[in-house]
Amino acid sequence: MASSPCGGGNFDCGLEIQTRSVEQTLIPLVSQITTLINHKDKLKKTEKTLRAIQRVGQAVSVAVGRFVAVGEAIAVENEDLKDEMGLACFDARRAGTAIAQLTDVSGLEPCEGDGRSTVFSDRTGMVKAARMLLSSVTKVLVLADCIVIKQIISSRNKVLVTLEQLERVSTFQEFVQIFSQFGNEMVEFAHLTGDRQNDLKDEKKRARMAAARAVLEKCTMMLLTASKTCLRHPDCESARINKEAVFQRMRLALEQVIEIVTDTRSGGEAKALPVSIYAGIKDFKVKVEALRDSMYCVSCEAMAAQLEALVEKTEDFTDSAYTSHEQRETIIQLCQITRQETKQLINTWRHAQQLLKAKEATDEMELSILKTCQSVSDLRRELHKVAVGRATELLKLHSDHLVLQALKASGGDGNLEAVADYAGTLTEHKEQLVETCRLLCHISGTEPLEITCIHAEETFRVIGPQIISAAQTLALHPTSKIAKENLDVFCEAWESQLCDMGILLKEINDVFEGRRGDKKTYLSLPRPGKHSANLKTVKAAKLDAEEQTTIAKLGLELCLLTSDVDSEVERWDEQDHEIVRLCQIVSSMAYSMYLFTRGEGLLKTTLDLFHQAEVLSDQGLQLCPILHSLSSQLLDEDRMLIISETEKLSTACQQLQVCAKTPVQGKSAIFQKVDSSIQNTKGILTVVVYLLPICNKLIRKCQSECSCQSSPQHWREKQLSTPVSEETLNGKGSNGFGVKSLEQHMANVTFLESK
Repeated sequence: MASSPCGGGNFDCGLEIQTRSVEQTLIPLVSQITTLINHKDKLKKTEKTLRAIQRVGQAVSVAVGRFVAVGEAIAVENEDLKDEMGLACFDARRAGTAIAQLTDVSGLEPCEGDGRSTVFSDRTGMVKAARMLLSSVTKVLVLADCIVIKQIISSRNKVLVTLEQLERVSTFQEFVQIFSQFGNEMVEFAHLTGDRQNDLKDEKKRARMAAARAVLEKCTMMLLTASKTCLRHPDCESARINKEAVFQRMRLALEQVIEIVTDTRSGGEAKALPVSIYAGIKDFKVKVEALRDSMYCVSCEAMAAQLEALVEKTEDFTDSAYTSHEQRETIIQLCQITRQETKQLINTWRHAQQLLKAKEATDEMELSILKTCQSVSDLRRELHKVAVGRATELLKLHSDHLVLQALKASGGDGNLEAVADYAGTLTEHKEQLVETCRLLCHISGTEPLEITCIHAEETFRVIGPQIISAAQTLALHPTSKIAKENLDVFCEAWESQLCDMGILLKEINDVFEGRRGDKKTYLSLPRPGKHSANLKTVKAAKLDAEEQTTIAKLGLELCLLTSDVDSEVERWDEQDHEIVRLCQIVSSMAYSMYLFTRGEGLLKTTLDLFHQAEVLSDQGLQLCPILHSLSSQLLDEDRMLIISETEKLSTACQQLQVCAKTPVQGKSAIFQKVDSSIQNTKGILTVVVYLLPICNKLIRKCQSECSCQSSPQHWREKQLSTPVSEETLNGKGSNGFGVKSLEQHMANVTFLESK
């Protein structure tokens, strides 16, 4: 919130708005105040206009009264914010009353001559009241948001305390008791951080939060098996190293979450991302093209230095042992061409500056600008080709997981020498993947994707040695079920990260080719189906080759529908609208189901698919009350259309939910359930694709017709409630990140083992 709508000076409450819920709550209020202030442009108003202004003023006052009542209730529940919240609520109520009084035209007399009345004789008072209202309401919202932050910090602190207890346990009985508590605390933390991730405005923070939560997801099961292995083999050094690495990584991830929600860093200043080649080239081109309008916006020396810095970064590609000779020569040649074109540009630029009357680029300079931009674009294209090509080759190379299988077999045979040999091979693979992630970061195209690349790089760097230590432990204790289970979990985490890398690669290509590239990955903590032998869950199954082929065609239809949803969403002006947000989540989950039909992505088993379908249906059902609310604002014909389609959506979601929850046995029945789940998901997407453009059109129409009469959005429904509801923690709600599986694991988990 940078300025007041009245234009009478800057509005700045000194509070930065971090979340969508706070921002979206303020927008209607700003719109209404803008309506009131703008009516001051003409001093003479008709009686009809005066009455309309009075209604808006009264609506603002009533809405502020309801708003303040909620704020005061929150103040009572939170003693440490009581005084500050109370003062903000008092100011908001006073400002709302002032606006109602200033817009009250009941006592005005018609002016002589033209029969019209004069309104807002106290312009200064209206501006002052508007500024106070916006400032105080923003303060109330941000204070309420602080409560959410406190909940996350408190939840993290509880997890940390239990984590320390887990690290010190010495018996299985004690471990069982404490880990059950830890699981419940992680469920609460998962809900809170999932909601926060969805609500954050800053894309980089959302990406960092997703990365931290992905670490916690993988580490939850690693912590379980690594701790059990240490308890079973307390004198084993490799088991101790394995366990300590997991605990350390969990602590770092928990700390990162707190840094994000509090907008601070433990080391002081926020750490800036290193400038990628993509970002550097983009900035370089902007400055080159700016010379058309001003030849003095940047110095020749600065531009030459910026290019040299770019060329220096390409050494990450040319110095790599995995870059072919031909690729290296091409990159060096393109760098040289870019240097030559930039040098020519600087020469023509200086010549143009010497012409006394030249204020804009000459024809010769225009040609140099085009050639320089083309050369640097060619360089970017080649670097993209090299990085994506390398990543594609590595993913294909590691798709069979032969090294992991060899490590498992060697460890199970107790062959330490063979484990050492395969550990060397895995280390080489790790270095290749780490370097490839670094190259992908250079060309990823957006800062959120850069953050995801850095997360992938760090994950491979850490999990590689953990797999090796787990394999060494198994080789030392080849008959230990716990040691074998532990190695399986770490190998599974490696395989999962390779799948994530495949999705990341698609997103980078989408950005490069001009598509949105923001298909979000559905996360869970942990994912359903990712369980150890001691977790009592429904048996998960994988489709065989014949079933995969049969279902692939159906999956392709699902993919096309997700593309249609994404295309319709792009046409919305309000990208933060709740309808858009829920449709994007539904589309993203459906896309994950499509990847399952191809044998790709994060959903590995039918159990994963059914869980995904259940959560997707929950999200679809959340759309229904929003659509009903929209229909209540429409005329008869439009209202009936929305109600009719909403009923179709509700029915399709309920059918999918019933299908996903219905237990089946036998290969044929499971395949039929997969088919039905995807068919029902297609039905949901079909309705969504039909509804999106209609809703967009009707919402625009309503906004244009009713902007003067609308009341502030009821912010109580936003993410401002103090406790995490029992319904949410019982899995009856969903934050889009599905922690139900973790809840089930914590309810059913047993750890005692006799062998």
